Amino acid sequence: MTSKIKVAQIGVGYWGPALLRNLTSNPRCEVSIVADLSEERRDFVRNSFPATSVVDDPKYIFEDPEIKAVVIATPAATHFDLASRALKAGKHILVEKPMATCVKDVQRLGQLAQERNLTAMVGHTFIYHPAVHYLRDIINLGELGQVRYVYSQRLNLGRIRSDCDVLWNLAPHDISIVQFLLGDPVPLSVHKTGMDYVQRGIDDVVFVNITYPNRVLANFHLSWLDPNRTRSLTVVGSEKMAVYDDTKPNKIAIYDKGIDRLHTPGSNMDYDRPTFSLRSGKVYEPTISSEEPLAIEVSHFLDCVEYGIECWTGPEHAAKVVKILSDCDDSAPNTQAKGARLETGASQIPIEVWK
Repeated sequence: MTSKIKVAQIGVGYWGPALLRNLTSNPRCEVSIVADLSEERRDFVRNSFPATSVVDDPKYIFEDPEIKAVVIATPAATHFDLASRALKAGKHILVEKPMATCVKDVQRLGQLAQERNLTAMVGHTFIYHPAVHYLRDIINLGELGQVRYVYSQRLNLGRIRSDCDVLWNLAPHDISIVQFLLGDPVPLSVHKTGMDYVQRGIDDVVFVNITYPNRVLANFHLSWLDPNRTRSLTVVGSEKMAVYDDTKPNKIAIYDKGIDRLHTPGSNMDYDRPTFSLRSGKVYEPTISSEEPLAIEVSHFLDCVEYGIECWTGPEHAAKVVKILSDCDDSAPNTQAKGARLETGASQIPIEVWK
């Protein structure tokens, strides 16, 4: 039996416990150390994962030669600093989204990883969702016909954050999904409209419009101020339509609906006059694997570490998502202060304390 991969985790805040749970339950790895600034969160790890050592400074992780990989689940503004230190210490990294807060820093992490033959992976968890893979497969097989437009809604009442706005909090999920479904294209145009109702300078409602090649449109509605929890994405094709709803037991519904163009003779039988027929066929709900996407993500990360396979969500993919997020900010008025807030690490946990 091969020895387990020794892994460490930095940060066990909102998303950190889910990562830690999946790491500790995976038989291929051993979580040796967890670092967090909060005594309360360190106590949580001690009580819930007693076999794991707990520290308040990530330097112990970087200095431990037995640790092969580091998982980073801290505020976005700290990602580049911690990830670059881990790579320089010879550790593979899995970084929660976004990998960094600007394209240049994502590319620098990619370069560091390439120079050291290490894996650098971003946690775009939905790309590892079986439902998203099913949707991509039927798009690639042409079952939906030509993709015309995509729209998503990621809405909830809360959780209000102060370290980033709703765009950087929620949009990475939907942007990464659409990039994955369409083959990671470069958008032709990006535009964002947002408003800061609760906290000045931090948008809590955002609409994003993207134009892709081949006349494909995408729209994202993101909000912390909605009465309903909504997690849906709709793909409209020329032949069929599909809805991915993460709140339902059956995640995917395929609609045999569309508008068919017919040609009928003109009154003088010398030309065709186009007419249109509405088609409303059956709805098909395929059986989708119920395996947890985060468990698949962790397994893929371990595959990359152990076998050196190509990562699905490496720096190249991460940079495209961050570029779209940055272009969104650049497209809207009065965004200079917002971007500076994110990139300089204005968060509830100052970046300096992680150094």
